[in-house]
Amino acid sequence: MSAHSLESKLAILSDAAKYDASCASSGSTRRDSRDGSGLGSSAGSGICHAYAPDGRCISLLKILMTNFCIYDCAYCVNRISSNVPRARFTVEEVVKLTVDFYRRNYIEGLFLSSGVIRSPDVTMAEMVRIARKLRKEENFRGYIHLKTIPDAAPELIAEAGFLADRLSINIELPTDAAVTHLAPEKDPTQIRKAMAYVRVRMQGATDRSHAGKRPPRFAPAGQSTQMIVGADASNDATILGQSTRLYSSYGLKRVYYSAFSPIPDSSEILPLIRPPLLREHRLYQADWLLRFYGFGLDEITGVTSDGNLDLDIDPKLAWALSHRGLFPLDVNTASREMLLRVPGIGVRSVNRILSTRRHRNLRYDDIARMGASMRKARAFITAVGWTPGALTDRADLRARFAPPPEQLRLL
Repeated sequence: MSAHSLESKLAILSDAAKYDASCASSGSTRRDSRDGSGLGSSAGSGICHAYAPDGRCISLLKILMTNFCIYDCAYCVNRISSNVPRARFTVEEVVKLTVDFYRRNYIEGLFLSSGVIRSPDVTMAEMVRIARKLRKEENFRGYIHLKTIPDAAPELIAEAGFLADRLSINIELPTDAAVTHLAPEKDPTQIRKAMAYVRVRMQGATDRSHAGKRPPRFAPAGQSTQMIVGADASNDATILGQSTRLYSSYGLKRVYYSAFSPIPDSSEILPLIRPPLLREHRLYQADWLLRFYGFGLDEITGVTSDGNLDLDIDPKLAWALSHRGLFPLDVNTASREMLLRVPGIGVRSVNRILSTRRHRNLRYDDIARMGASMRKARAFITAVGWTPGALTDRADLRARFAPPPEQLRLL
């Protein structure tokens, strides 16, 4: 077999990395090279296809070190039994690509994952070497996110945390039973043990000594995880329940949901019943409600009888439609907690409502100017000069928001 060129390796391994979820670099420590002493910047920039807090589009070189893998996880396109083109970067090639792409202003950081080659320790050691060469030899100050291998030695994970801005360890699937069945070479207990280790190291990095000296930073942008949804029979209540426990137990910055797509020859995988990308989108919306809007898991997943989210409408709207007796709310008197439950009104709009109504009563147009989506909110609020009348209780209210029915093809 002829050796791949660097360009063909990049084509293979950047495409293979599309299954790894990434995140923005907000939360990292501020480093830049405006004084001429280094290369890159982590401030105000981040990962590809994401946005910085100031709204700017940000980019990242997102690749696998290799898509060779000794594991045979049934849901993974890069499993050992999969017939896909294979490639492997050397440490020097990844460093060169990162530096060259940065100098051309193509990227502002690196997201690096990998299949497992030879052993977890060997693979993790090479990923750490890449980060070390970038930081120590190239003086690279941009953002680095490393996908960590949970079976690797703790000292390798520790060094990765001192070099990278963010670490992530994949929880893989919603339940231990699913991991055991579909990825028998992976140990759910070891995965959680590695996540707990990272959390302890992050907490230790915030403790000052008696002399007030701060210890070396450790994954200052935190840790995240990725969960594949749709590869097993777990419903949305199970998936979101697992996410809630992960946030609480390991202080995660984010749980990423990765919609499973069928892989040829994956006889172990259940047939798709729910559209995977739409389901992924609804899970992210529900995750946001659980974290920032004060909703409980049972409230969100209890709207339907099977514990799955309504795919036709967003989960906040689904909850409001099933609790119409609580609406409409007067925006001039309602509590913050209830305003956050109004469809179409987000956290920023609620903050503006609370701030403004201390000085004057709010009208319908005021709420619209504050950024609320009045198409959704108008049926659930009252304001000066506005009442929804019978709109809140209309039998066809859900149909106004759900997508129109489509004619199925016969062939």
